[in-house]
Amino acid sequence: MNKRLQDKTILIIGGTSGLGLSAARACIAEGASVVVTGRNADKCELAQVQLGDKGLTLQADAMNREATESIFQETVRKFGELNGLYHVAGGSGRRMGDGPLHDISDEGWQYTLDLNLTSLFYSNRAAVRQFREQGSGGSVLNMTSVLADSPSPEHFATHTYAATKAGAVGLTKACAAYYAKDSIRFNAIAPSLFETPLAQRAVTDDAIMRYVRSKQPLDGGRAGQPSDTDDAVVFFLSDASKFVTGQVLAVDGGWSVTDGQI
Repeated sequence: MNKRLQDKTILIIGGTSGLGLSAARACIAEGASVVVTGRNADKCELAQVQLGDKGLTLQADAMNREATESIFQETVRKFGELNGLYHVAGGSGRRMGDGPLHDISDEGWQYTLDLNLTSLFYSNRAAVRQFREQGSGGSVLNMTSVLADSPSPEHFATHTYAATKAGAVGLTKACAAYYAKDSIRFNAIAPSLFETPLAQRAVTDDAIMRYVRSKQPLDGGRAGQPSDTDDAVVFFLSDASKFVTGQVLAVDGGWSVTDGQI
């Protein structure tokens, strides 16, 4: 029986740790050749060891247009074509000045916008151009967040971040409608709090974790683990989702349908 991503080439922007790295391993297990990118050289080296000869790790800043475009060129040069993009890169801009609206600095706004939305724009645009050049269609999967439409004002009041993730949903849906005629699919995954290197502020805070246990009641109430999104990623990047576009799947332990207790 063929694996779900047999003979496909997948590019994961932001795939050297956390959800991206877990997804890369899952895609390789399903038969794909995978290229992952990250900004940190040490993380790139460690990821390459984990991915083995079916994976290629490239150091690049997703906020840099030229670097992003060169990643796509290298992926096609190495593997011949591109079949799917998974954009994971992004994160909190809290340390740069993001927060509640009245406290957001101009620098915090711009940094968070570039980190989460401009980077996604660069990768999505490059993917569409490549898919159209190939004439073969393809799948774009974007990482958004439950905070795009399920705010948590007590513990997660970073309003630029929420705006960028809502923007990612808007771009995903608009592109899904426009490029369906080209057999290019656009979908998104919206995680809640996951235990990753970027979430250490939250997962090491007892008060936040008490809240999360009530807000994400599935499986005993816990933070998500990177592997919790793997099957969804493989589905959206594979031909199993060939008739699915413009969808946002919450992988959130119940966050978006649960009150939660402060």
